[in-house]
Amino acid sequence: MIRVLHCVAGLGRGGYETFIMNVYRNIDRTKVQFDFLYSFDGVYKDEILALGGKIYKIPFITEKGPFVYRKCVTQFFKTHPEYKIVHSHMDKFSGEIMECAKKRGIPVRIAHSHSIKNEGGLSFQIVKNYYGHKIMPNCTDKFTCSEEAGRWLFSCDKNEFTVVKNGIDTEKFAKCDNRDKNRFTVVNVARFTEQKNHTFLIDAFCELKKLDGSARLILAGEGALQEKIKEKTKRLGLTDSVTFLGDCNDVPRLLSKADAFCMPSLFEGLGIVLIEAQSCGVPCVASDTVPREADITGEVTFLSLADSPKKWAEELLKYKGREKTDNRQKIADAGYDIHTTADFLQNFYLERS
Repeated sequence: MIRVLHCVAGLGRGGYETFIMNVYRNIDRTKVQFDFLYSFDGVYKDEILALGGKIYKIPFITEKGPFVYRKCVTQFFKTHPEYKIVHSHMDKFSGEIMECAKKRGIPVRIAHSHSIKNEGGLSFQIVKNYYGHKIMPNCTDKFTCSEEAGRWLFSCDKNEFTVVKNGIDTEKFAKCDNRDKNRFTVVNVARFTEQKNHTFLIDAFCELKKLDGSARLILAGEGALQEKIKEKTKRLGLTDSVTFLGDCNDVPRLLSKADAFCMPSLFEGLGIVLIEAQSCGVPCVASDTVPREADITGEVTFLSLADSPKKWAEELLKYKGREKTDNRQKIADAGYDIHTTADFLQNFYLERS
């Protein structure tokens, strides 16, 4: 058995964390095991331990500063020489991981891009760009969830990085229609951060409610901006029509209730939940900042965030009462079945170990 160290910010139910866990559940764990170097606790902690993984916690770079973070990473690699493969999912902060790993002589150093833009203000972006410049001189392999995400993080041609498709368990995301026939239900699954643009989503839903009084919005996810969005919902008189689920551990069941899925994100590396929604046969309306690679079935409509909330509402309403289709085969044929992705990564790790 070989052990692969995955470097992540946290163990919550975010997009790239969900991707890693999807792979982890579907690899042959008698051949490859996953361990995690992380900073923030989350819902996957117990499952990782149950699957045989090890977890190591260090303070994040924004908690105690870059010098403490570097010291912790360096000390970790020094005391754990057993790791020959390091797979980092921290976007531009991966530069620090890659440099420390190279100095300790770790032979396989993978930087994996899951986004197309830095979050945060100008000063934070300057800091991230500094670390981003360390990636290319220190990594051995460059993985990405989409071509756009690869060009952003690595600043190179697409033939210089490998697109690893964000596979999903298509059997779990089969067509299932549990919609309330008396209501028009729109679903969004996302962390409550600026990137996910819940403010615009509420504006669009407010317009949708004017067009269809039966409309309801279900928001799954947690995050720092959740209370702010709740306050806006209350201010607009939408409290009875918007449901805040919090963390959702059964996304297929939630999507079975949806007439449409809405993703007005400011940016996305790919948008794995769009793949899941399409597999379930749920039509999607997304911002044109989302990579077109996410439209596998032709059932994703892209709109500009410069368009009015009313236009978004009108587009969503087109899907009221629409028959759902089983798109699992289309998803699999496009290479987005988790078994395809897990096999690729497992073979990669074994060949490089």
